[in-house]
Amino acid sequence: MEYRKIGKTSMEASIIGLGAEHLDNKPYEVAEQTIHAALEHGINIMDVFMPGEQVRRNIGKALAGNRDKMLIQGHIGSVDLNQQYDISRDLNVCKQYFEDLLRFLDTDYIDFGMLFFLDSEEAFDKVFHGGIADYAVKLKEQGTIRAIGASSHNPIIARRVVETGLVDLLMFSINPAFDMTPAAQDVLETCGDDFSQRQYTGIDPDRAELYRVCQQREVGITVMKTLGAGKLLSAQHTPFSAPMTVAQCTHYALSRPAVVSALLGCQTAAEVAEAVSYLTLSDEEKDYTGIVGSYKSDFEGSCVYCSHCQPCPVDIDIATVNKYLDIALLDKQNIPPSIRQHYGALAARGSACIACGNCESKCPFGVPVIENMKLAAGLFEA
Repeated sequence: MEYRKIGKTSMEASIIGLGAEHLDNKPYEVAEQTIHAALEHGINIMDVFMPGEQVRRNIGKALAGNRDKMLIQGHIGSVDLNQQYDISRDLNVCKQYFEDLLRFLDTDYIDFGMLFFLDSEEAFDKVFHGGIADYAVKLKEQGTIRAIGASSHNPIIARRVVETGLVDLLMFSINPAFDMTPAAQDVLETCGDDFSQRQYTGIDPDRAELYRVCQQREVGITVMKTLGAGKLLSAQHTPFSAPMTVAQCTHYALSRPAVVSALLGCQTAAEVAEAVSYLTLSDEEKDYTGIVGSYKSDFEGSCVYCSHCQPCPVDIDIATVNKYLDIALLDKQNIPPSIRQHYGALAARGSACIACGNCESKCPFGVPVIENMKLAAGLFEA
């Protein structure tokens, strides 16, 4: 397993994580088998947004003796009033369900207390001005949660959350179809029956900007909806010319700036094994450029961090240099020290470029790599 540091925290997440939604309404044996398989494969992060008592008890029982080996995202505001998934912005109700989460999981702490489902201005206002965010701060001060996070599907609201400076982690929905959906449109609608009929015109700038702002501010991202509710894997439902594989969807998510883990929904040991098989695949098997490449005109000149340009004869990690460059260009006068440090730690930096052009001849999107390497050297190495 590979691990990535989560923002400014001291925690590291496995790049493949466990989305536990599919364990809901399943017998305990399913939770036990799935969670134990995840632990055996080195998965150390899982999301528990489901509000029901039984699924929480099953997860807690399955983690008994291994609680310290799993980072848990537990949500503040996820409830099941009237025995249905629901969202509450009532502080007392939020407290009740979060305290129940601790009790049902049989734990005295949650690693990430997640402010739940912040997709609108109204939700943002109620959470940040209605006492819920303050409650999360108190939980952190008490040690009941180790860090504060938030979940969202809306890049504009998510960026507002990140810019409060309160959160260390954002759970966000990322896949190529969602990234090509305008910020003003609810991406969850793209999981509807007409998913395959939607037209896309390139990566939405608000979403691309969110990822860069997260990395700039050292806020990690865990990814939900990696597979687009499975529709990206379906020839019938995909909006693209061909279905993607699990590995391609995973690689796309892990290639976005600030992403630390792709949370994949599993409900069997076999599904866990399939998810982690990503680690053993070749670059060609993970390559997603054939999918997003059908929209080449809209990506022209923009690096999507796919590493199609590799290998470099002087061993520059071109995608990583481009990623740090994009983040630096958000505010050239205030490049985060961490980004400077990461760039400086690269074995070969932009200044090592010999302008051979090998990379540019292989890039599917016409990225001016040589020019970018010079620009990176000027910004980071001057």
